[in-house]
Amino acid sequence: MSTYSIKDLELLSGIKAHTLRIWEQRYSILSPQRTFSNIRNYDEQDLKLVLNIALLKDHGYKISEIAKMRTEEIHQRVLAISESQISYPEQIHALTLSMLDLDEDQFEKIVNTNIIKLGFESLIINIIYPFLNRISTLWMTSSIGPAQQHFIANLIRQKIIVAIDGQLNKQREGAHKFLLFLPEGELQELILLFADYLIRSRQNKVVYLGQSLPFEELSFAYNVHKPNYLLTIFKSIPVYSEFQEYLYRLSANFPQARILILCSHGSPTLIQVPENIQFVNQIQDLIHIAEY
Repeated sequence: MSTYSIKDLELLSGIKAHTLRIWEQRYSILSPQRTFSNIRNYDEQDLKLVLNIALLKDHGYKISEIAKMRTEEIHQRVLAISESQISYPEQIHALTLSMLDLDEDQFEKIVNTNIIKLGFESLIINIIYPFLNRISTLWMTSSIGPAQQHFIANLIRQKIIVAIDGQLNKQREGAHKFLLFLPEGELQELILLFADYLIRSRQNKVVYLGQSLPFEELSFAYNVHKPNYLLTIFKSIPVYSEFQEYLYRLSANFPQARILILCSHGSPTLIQVPENIQFVNQIQDLIHIAEY
């Protein structure tokens, strides 16, 4: 079972660590284990309780009221809110719980309900994408286990692939060709798959090469297809010198292509960006390029 620090709980729930400590002392809501150096460690039940409390507080419940509720009562009230509210924070909250519980049925219920109400594209942009950004930090700090990360990533991946398969192959007049890949060593392809969906849904041509592609194979595919755009993703910025060298190499080897780099952390500072390379920090910016 995973253990969490009080900072992990703060990151996931939005409740300040100081507030959590007060609740622990005043209401005995949480009973964390402590190390020999008196550092608090929380388990998955603690995390789920804090997430549920955060949602109830957002809907007008006072902490003094919540403290009197049994765990099952808290769960039922949260479930009722999640099923009746279509606002994004509630749905992200529900997805987080389905990940922690490895609950595929709950995941399917959340996703399918929101596809009907919002549409697939809006689901991904407003719920799945911010959800992935939320858990990526926990994954990098080992606050969620591989089983939970793989579980949720695989379910999301299946949904996106089905959506891609549902796209017609018809290209619009003036369509562009995009070649999508992840650099060698990059394995997290969910956002790249969604980019594939977005670009195809605007009736452009996509050549999808997937994760961890050696540079020589990228050159081979480029020479075969001659795309208008290359698109790649860096989930985390590599060492400065290595990243700068990679940008120069991309620019020099593919001077006729527009090279798009999706980077959720924003354009890196101190990096010299070659003229034919563009950092894309928002999904909406990619949509604008795909529609042009």
